[in-house]
Amino acid sequence: MSVASVADRPGASPIRRNFGRRKFDKQPTQAAKVLIAAPYGDPIPPSAVKRAVSLSDGGPVAVITIARIYGSSMGLPNPGLMPTRKEMAAQKEQVEKAIRMVERSGIQAWGQLAASRKPVKTIAEAARARGAEHVVLVRTPQKKKWRELVEGDIVKEVSRKLGSGVVVEGVTP
Repeated sequence: MSVASVADRPGASPIRRNFGRRKFDKQPTQAAKVLIAAPYGDPIPPSAVKRAVSLSDGGPVAVITIARIYGSSMGLPNPGLMPTRKEMAAQKEQVEKAIRMVERSGIQAWGQLAASRKPVKTIAEAARARGAEHVVLVRTPQKKKWRELVEGDIVKEVSRKLGSGVVVEGVTP
């Protein structure tokens, strides 16, 4: 294929042909009344699914889990800090399990797996993209004091990020 034939197509350029590949999928935008979120890869308990089903009033439910990226080495990406394939497979299984629990109650459900350094921002973007009215966050049971000091209260941070239009509630297993 010549450069001229690529340039003749609408929306294509020779530079985009070589370097225009997207690395990540677009944010899903299926509408959901309730979003179930597991910010640190914690298992999604049945109590969170029950709460989301009761809040949805028959509307669709979305499930998102965040695989944590731990940082970077001297500003450069380091593959050792990314989630492994086993961790991603475990996260995918948790999402599928939660979707099955939601669908057993006769409600439509969607799932999403994300890898992020900033789980609060990722959850807020997913809730906005889906138009969620409620967010059910899975909290880590019995956080250590130093971890709570470093990470902060995820429920407060997500509710601050989303504003007053969305109700954010934490559920512990």
